[in-house]
Amino acid sequence: MNLFSLTLTEIKKTRHSKILVLLFIPLVILWIPNIVNADMSLSPVMEGITPENNFFIQSFMGFAWFIFPASIIVCTVLLQQSERTNKGILKMLALPVRPSLLCMAKFLVLVLLSFVQIAAMTGLYFLCARIASAYVDYDLMVQAEQVLKLSGTLFLSSLPMMALYWMMAVCLTTPVFSIGLGLGTMVPSVLMINAKIWFLYPPCYPFYVVMTNYLKLSTDPGRKLDLIPWIPAAAALSILCLLIACLAFGHAERK
Repeated sequence: MNLFSLTLTEIKKTRHSKILVLLFIPLVILWIPNIVNADMSLSPVMEGITPENNFFIQSFMGFAWFIFPASIIVCTVLLQQSERTNKGILKMLALPVRPSLLCMAKFLVLVLLSFVQIAAMTGLYFLCARIASAYVDYDLMVQAEQVLKLSGTLFLSSLPMMALYWMMAVCLTTPVFSIGLGLGTMVPSVLMINAKIWFLYPPCYPFYVVMTNYLKLSTDPGRKLDLIPWIPAAAALSILCLLIACLAFGHAERK
């Protein structure tokens, strides 16, 4: 079996799980308060920020800082633990398939699930912005190009974070430890985006992207999204995490 067929097999497995439900429920929880409190977006928080930009960025800020990383952490654990039910991992390792390919197939499923959640977040923004606009009698909708650009950048910037959390889920076979450590890495994100070495901390990447866009919309020039040394560091960390995950995948069961 090649990587493509393995990935398709892993995608079929998610149909019988509750992963998709767990991805959509947090989005509903996020948007309901945003609509109810939409009138708060009319009050300027930072000079130069319009109400529509305030509603847009504030919504994605909460998503990027907590809901999105937490969803990835839960998905990594569920994808990893799905093979441990009824010793399914032993059956998979008994097949003429390299464990590293199976590991990468599961990671690609994680990437796909993350893409689905960001796409759902984007779609819900357009819907909820319309509802909130009617609620406060003010047009809170920003240009579609601006929304899609931020969503795309948010997804790409989260790939190193996915690799890190996937490595943790593979190496830490106990779900409680994996989830606990993953959630613990989310807390320093707010602090790390202001540090000079922020590019060495993948969990802060999505939040950093949203905050940078927020400052660009204000009269405050803020910080620039410097691609150097961010891109080389992000690529190196992603490769390192995936390499460790591939080497560790199924190691305990093969003993």
